[in-house]
Amino acid sequence: MSAALELVGLTKEFGGKRALDAVDLSVADGSIFGFLGPNGAGKTTALRIVTGLARPTSGTVRVLGQDVATAGNAVRAQLGFLPDVPAFYEWMTGPEFMRFVGGLFGLEHRILYQRTAMLLDIAGLAGVTTRIGGYSRGMKQRLGIAQALINAPRLLLLDEPTSALDPIGRKDVLDMLDALRGRATIFFSSHILGDVERVCDTVAILNHGRVLTQSSMHELKERHSGHRIVLEVTDGADVLAAAITAQPWAASVSRGGHGAIEVLVADQDAAQRELPALVAAQHAGLVRLEAVEPGLEDVFVELVGEVA
Repeated sequence: MSAALELVGLTKEFGGKRALDAVDLSVADGSIFGFLGPNGAGKTTALRIVTGLARPTSGTVRVLGQDVATAGNAVRAQLGFLPDVPAFYEWMTGPEFMRFVGGLFGLEHRILYQRTAMLLDIAGLAGVTTRIGGYSRGMKQRLGIAQALINAPRLLLLDEPTSALDPIGRKDVLDMLDALRGRATIFFSSHILGDVERVCDTVAILNHGRVLTQSSMHELKERHSGHRIVLEVTDGADVLAAAITAQPWAASVSRGGHGAIEVLVADQDAAQRELPALVAAQHAGLVRLEAVEPGLEDVFVELVGEVA
């Protein structure tokens, strides 16, 4: 699969400090790519370089196969960008702002009006006549994504599009990204783990300017997090936990409340076969036994050491 965005050895220094340290990254065409990291990891710096708003100290950025350093307006016209704090002319209405932005791209009148209507509908803003100054933060973020799509970009770059939103605003923005799946390559920079896990099919984790890992969401979870099994018994949980700890497939065992036991297992198949027998041997009543899929938070904690 071809790459819509490639970073090769990308390095950026500010006053002798490296904000980006030899970053290599490849974003497949048509994917929703999560660029995940804690605040200060270097995500916004990378996006500023990709969009041409900053220059790297060294390294190369290729957008749609073209080197950003030498790319002309024809390549830039295929990008859409939403900064972390988008700015608007708040005395305009949403349709007026969309037509203003589309005019900057030189879109033909008929196409501009058609796209404005379509994108405002996708953004859930069709028929809204309120001036932008009266929009909620979530409405502004959805309008920001809509304006970033007015030129029908092949690559959409989003810098923290859900930060500082309330739960309803975040849901609206994530629903909009889901609706855009397959229409463009989306590069979604965020420090909010749950948002990335919900919509992204591929993810890279950045910390202190370095890429710690990059892969599909499924492969990332399989590679970096062990399998967990949670069981709950009516009685004898402490004795059962001790018996499980002695098994070769039990990497770690921890106790929860109300008879719950969580087991990190090295061999999930063996654990699922043998756990019921261990429960029966202890004469404990089994309330629950389930395999728990590792989440992005587990991977993030393992690699970074703290939750963003």
